Amino acid sequence: MLSNRENRSASGLLCATLLVLLSLAAPLRGQENRAPEISAAELVRLTVAHEMEAAQDDSHKHLFRSRKQVPRGSQTRLYIETNDSMAGMTIAYNDQLLTPQQQKAEQDHLAWLASNPEQLRKKRAQEKADEQRTLRILRALPNAFLYEYDGTETGEPDVGKAGDPLRKLKFTPNPAYSPPSRVEQVLQGLKGYLLIDAAAHRLARIEGTLFRDVTFGWGIIGHLDKGGSFRVQQADVGDGSWEITSMKLKVTGKILLFRGLSITTDEVFSDFQQVPADLPFSRGVDLLNAEQQKLAHEGESKAER
Repeated sequence: MLSNRENRSASGLLCATLLVLLSLAAPLRGQENRAPEISAAELVRLTVAHEMEAAQDDSHKHLFRSRKQVPRGSQTRLYIETNDSMAGMTIAYNDQLLTPQQQKAEQDHLAWLASNPEQLRKKRAQEKADEQRTLRILRALPNAFLYEYDGTETGEPDVGKAGDPLRKLKFTPNPAYSPPSRVEQVLQGLKGYLLIDAAAHRLARIEGTLFRDVTFGWGIIGHLDKGGSFRVQQADVGDGSWEITSMKLKVTGKILLFRGLSITTDEVFSDFQQVPADLPFSRGVDLLNAEQQKLAHEGESKAER
């Protein structure tokens, strides 16, 4: 299932659009030496329809780890999906565990959220808004691009399902497509490829490059520079559900004419553990704290060896 992660980029329309792009993934693949049974466009249409259905299914929730690398260093966090909102806590900077004081600050913040229903509602509302932007981009994929089969690849643990075939499709902008809003406008400057599990109709990877500058609001709201790129991967995490396993973004531009935009991130999601589907935020915080303590103990044990 497409997961809604905590907002990881700058605010504003441009960065909301980037977040949308980051929460996507697309895979396509079939059998070697055999002609495809359906057109590339139809495979994308069927896959997107299935992804839209999966996005509404919240029966699988997970606790997982994230490691984000940016030019100034790395940050490792734990996340857990709950009924109320995504809960997250930092556990390391530059692969060094937090000090006891830093750990307490993380725990205190989560405790504050758990005891503040109004803040939780606001947090959940923002996550829902991010999710809706993601779904708008996903919904646009069949019409926004022209697709062409481009071979096959084999699924790996972090891309699709290990060992299963994936169809590869190249995409270029559809000149007949008219974006209904600024959210979809960025698609007109993208080209790249998708990987799709054609049997499961699931997206495994989308990788794209901005081949021209993309402006928003005649350049007044901002623009993204030619040459920007992104890659998002998704995989079956072992319980039949699919989660984002990596997001990579490199983009520059401007917001509101003067404010420079420069984002370079490489984030990997791993160690997915299924948790109860009906999980309150407070219980999710307890599970996060327990996982953090376990990892801290393991780190101390390794250091003593």
